[in-house]
Amino acid sequence: MKEKEIKKIVRKGYADIVKKKKPCCGPVRPCCEGANTAEDISKNIGYTEEELKSAPEGANLGLGCGNPIALASLQQGETVLDLGSGAGFDCFLAANKVGRNGKVIGVDMTSEMIEKARENAEKGNYKNVEFRLGEIEDIPAADNSIDVVISNCVINLSPNKAKVFKETFRVLKLGGRLMVSDIVLLKELPDFIKKSVEAYVGCISGAIMKDKYLEAIKEAGFQDVNVIDETSFPIEFMANDPTAKAVIKKINIASEELKEIGNIVVSIKVEGKKTRD
Repeated sequence: MKEKEIKKIVRKGYADIVKKKKPCCGPVRPCCEGANTAEDISKNIGYTEEELKSAPEGANLGLGCGNPIALASLQQGETVLDLGSGAGFDCFLAANKVGRNGKVIGVDMTSEMIEKARENAEKGNYKNVEFRLGEIEDIPAADNSIDVVISNCVINLSPNKAKVFKETFRVLKLGGRLMVSDIVLLKELPDFIKKSVEAYVGCISGAIMKDKYLEAIKEAGFQDVNVIDETSFPIEFMANDPTAKAVIKKINIASEELKEIGNIVVSIKVEGKKTRD
């Protein structure tokens, strides 16, 4: 599938999520389909009750696979950039950390997401947050202007992850740092998942091997690249994904095979530093 086609599919998929207010990835309750809310999902992937209550209503769409804010060690006065900012949830959490003298910039390629995020910022009276429409492979930010770049389960959707990390390196100040939560693979996915249009919006098909992901970060120029946390992303997390459901239904995959796929996918939190230009 060509890069432009992938982006078009992902853009439409996430625009639909805003309109329907349905989460993309997250755990499912076995008792009743659709019982989980974005709040339930976020608690399962590391957000605290306090964080969930602090953001404007509607900002949390339950789209993440971790909590990059928890490990980013944000400081007062810093400038933070969120790649794939969605409805603004992580941006608002970051804004609370950096304070009035800090600044948070959210970048998203889906206009519906940007519109929703701006509405949420106005609703929450966030003066230190702005949202920019743009692609993470061509970040709309100046060279050496950012202290910390965060991202939550978004870079896996990019068909050109190497360029995303190079752009991230470009916009970071010397001494700046990267902190991302993302989905990677321990083994290659079956071809039918790789080629699935639905799976791409469902966080699965765009994922690459863990070693390749980390190598892309290092090749972009980052130093001290470390995986801080790694957790399995089992089938219970994928089964609530509406796009994953469509794939399962379409191919009539056996539950054993589906469980095996779940063991391939992991959520990682990765940090890196820009110690030289």
